[in-house]
Amino acid sequence: MIKVAESDAEIASCFEVMSLLRPHLKREDFVGLVRSMSPQGYRLAYLIADDEMQAVAGYRIIDMLRTGRMLEVDDLVSAESARSKGYGKQLLNWCYDLARSEGCSVVELDSAVHRADAHRFYFRERMHILGFHFSHAIEQG
Repeated sequence: MIKVAESDAEIASCFEVMSLLRPHLKREDFVGLVRSMSPQGYRLAYLIADDEMQAVAGYRIIDMLRTGRMLEVDDLVSAESARSKGYGKQLLNWCYDLARSEGCSVVELDSAVHRADAHRFYFRERMHILGFHFSHAIEQG
């Protein structure tokens, strides 16, 4: 069963799995952070199977000059015990279906260069490398 987290309790229930991908996050800040991102369209979808949280996806639907409307997957992660059981595929297919129903032209995601297992999964799911994602850290001071 895939649902979109609406309540604080649902959002909080996603923390354990999300922290596998984003270990810098703190449990006590998680709900507030997700809520602060929601005005920019951020949502959490989660997959429950066998009464356990198996996979989580953070996504947003945005409009871009280069693509028009698109669904951007910010985060996609499965519980360690759930890997290679098809839950990530189910959640990604759910994102494809949502994108289609929302009139999106594409689903995109970034994946860190060191995540080779994730890259193999994305290639199997017919995704391809579109380009480089560059970053420059801004020092505060």
